Amino acid sequence: MSSISTPAAPATPSAASATPPAASRSDYPHFLAIPTRWMDNDVYGHVNNVVYYSYFDTVINEHLIREGGLDIHDGTVVGYCVESQCRYLAPLAFPETIDAGLRVAHLGNSSVRYEIALFREGEAAPAALGSFVHVFVARPDDRPTAIPPAIRACLERLKR
Repeated sequence: MSSISTPAAPATPSAASATPPAASRSDYPHFLAIPTRWMDNDVYGHVNNVVYYSYFDTVINEHLIREGGLDIHDGTVVGYCVESQCRYLAPLAFPETIDAGLRVAHLGNSSVRYEIALFREGEAAPAALGSFVHVFVARPDDRPTAIPPAIRACLERLKR
C-alpha cells in the first residue's frame, strides 16, 4: 500500500489573496463625488461588483476631460482600457454618495496606470481599491501614441 502525500501549502499568500496596502484619503490628489443610483444595487441590497468599474471609468475620464482637455468625440487621441482590477473591502449601497479618489501610479510614453479608492462619504477607510491601465492610441489607426502634452500635464499632477 502506498501513501499519498498532499502538496505543501505555499509559504506566502498569492497576490490575489494578499492584504492590500493601507490607503487613506490623503493618498489621493483628486476626488469626485459619485451618487449611487437605485439601479446600482443588486438583489443582495448592495452595489453590484460590475458597477465599481463604472465608478473607476467615471472618475478617470471626468478628470481627463475637465483637466486634460481630452476630446472624447472629435479628438485625435483616445484612451483604451487594457487592464482593470478591483479589491472589494466593504459593501456600498444606494442611497450613498461615493468619494472616488484618483492617483497615478505609473506614467509611461503612451500608457498610464491609475489607482482608485472608493470611500463612503466622510469615511477614512476605503470600501474598494482598484487599478486601471489606459493606453493612448491615435484614433485614425488604433496604434499606441504618445500621451498629448495637456493630458500628460494633468496626469503628472496625480502622481504619488
